[in-house]
Amino acid sequence: MKLRSYIAALALGALSLTSCTDLDETVYDQVSSGNYYNTRNDVIRAVFRPFEHGFWSIQSRHVLNELSADQLITPSRDGWWDDGGLWRRYHYHTWTVEEGTIETEWNGCFQGIMQANYVLDDLQTLSADRFGFTEEEFNNLKAQSRVLRAWFYIRLLDSFRNVPLAISKDVSLNSKGQVSPQELFDFIEAELIECVDLLSVKTGNGGNEIYQAQWNKAGAAALLVRIYLNSEIWTGTARFDKCTEWAQRILDGEFGSYSLADRWDAPFDWNNENCPEVIFAFPASQGYTFWHYQGDTYWWSTPSQFRYYVGDTKAEAGDHNCKYACTPSYDLSGNLYSYTLGNTVQKFRNYPEDVRLKLYRNLGNSTREGLFIFGKLPSIKEGEEYITDPYGNYELNIRDAVGHFSGLAEDEWPQDKTSNLQSGDHNSGYHFAKYPFYSDEDAGQIESDFVEIRLAEVIYSLAECKFRSGRTDEAAKLLNSVRKRNYPTESWQSNLYAPEGNVDLSEQELLDEWGREFFAESRRRTDLIRFRMFNSGIWWDKQADTDAHTTIFPVPRKAIDTNHNLIQNPGY
Repeated sequence: MKLRSYIAALALGALSLTSCTDLDETVYDQVSSGNYYNTRNDVIRAVFRPFEHGFWSIQSRHVLNELSADQLITPSRDGWWDDGGLWRRYHYHTWTVEEGTIETEWNGCFQGIMQANYVLDDLQTLSADRFGFTEEEFNNLKAQSRVLRAWFYIRLLDSFRNVPLAISKDVSLNSKGQVSPQELFDFIEAELIECVDLLSVKTGNGGNEIYQAQWNKAGAAALLVRIYLNSEIWTGTARFDKCTEWAQRILDGEFGSYSLADRWDAPFDWNNENCPEVIFAFPASQGYTFWHYQGDTYWWSTPSQFRYYVGDTKAEAGDHNCKYACTPSYDLSGNLYSYTLGNTVQKFRNYPEDVRLKLYRNLGNSTREGLFIFGKLPSIKEGEEYITDPYGNYELNIRDAVGHFSGLAEDEWPQDKTSNLQSGDHNSGYHFAKYPFYSDEDAGQIESDFVEIRLAEVIYSLAECKFRSGRTDEAAKLLNSVRKRNYPTESWQSNLYAPEGNVDLSEQELLDEWGREFFAESRRRTDLIRFRMFNSGIWWDKQADTDAHTTIFPVPRKAIDTNHNLIQNPGY
């Protein structure tokens, strides 16, 4: 992956450097050569090179955290997407030590960690004044790398628990084998707390603008909120008190001014660098990189012929595909499933005025409405009224169920009532558009930055802490502060949680609300585990696990073959 020159330019702006030299893009596999650091731009390029790798690495996390959980599925469709049962193994929690995506997550995180370590070790040998930096600016650059490294370690702790701790390119300073989850947690915590003091604070009341690519005080503090919220699951020790403390400090504006957007989709829209809800995001643009518009993320959450509905036929991301769909709400007799988990779209329909339930449509001028993709979709392809399956054999009429619907009227249900991951066609399961798919005529096409942290996560984390401490009314008000934007004002009474509305907030409802607000944001597995539903819960085509060893993934076989000090995780 390449460090794009525009990211370097953002870094220059963020550091208030006034002189600009040549920023032509250059690719560096390693940044540790003795003669590499000749200008301050060289230093900046080196620091931000691992950020592009971090952006690329989100793909494997998305697969692991969503396809193993209850909201998203990859069903086979007329022979498509069976792939030898790969995606079924994630859904059924029967993955093995050989799975490529698990290996990619392990390797991708450690590659990012070592890239950051190389930079940090190099910076320790350099002086700030030699390159025209103040000590404050130089410390900020180091802290950027340390927080990015901590972000990678948070993912490893979440996915594998027992991993080596590497802090330097000098291998003698790194652990030979795995460290305990508590030791890794303590390292991450200490790094983030120290870096909060070294990083800059966002100024103004708007979005991150040219600073979008960089960790700041609020970003590091939000990662602390994230680790404290999950501490009990990851280490056995609850830290909800610390989660409450840091979340409140963010909401109080101690680390900069952030506020909720007035639309649910604004944090994901093409101009989200101006959104005051976004705390940290990876910049993206056509002509540069856009890893969230790739196959293992959001570009493949649509029908394969989707480009003839939205008109993005020239988009650089290429063809759409139907990899991801929602777990179904209906069986093949037209009856709602009664599962507590899953029933993805029905969880939204529990509040029928929810604006996200609208069919996804481009409204022109880089604007959109709706989250879900369903029903019959008009086609711009010559000779077609509606978009079809990939081969043009039948018009699509996408249903909130999994089965064979081709040739059936809208009110008909298949005679074969078998509904599982192997029984679908291209009508099976609602698709979705978390990030917009603007047309070729829209200037905002593939201009959305990928949002890693937004203020709503901090609010929901604080709400969960208050709920777990028995302060349900306070939790409800926090959740309502976000939920209000999803419903017309005149329906708030029937849609908001008590005491501001008529809805009771229970533990199950809290988990459901996490699922609605953060639908398809690469975190559902983590939330299910924290609510202790990942292994014991059942949902469509998924029975309870026989034990809890799949709470974490196995250490990849190739990693153990390479490092004989590694010990396989229990149960594998």
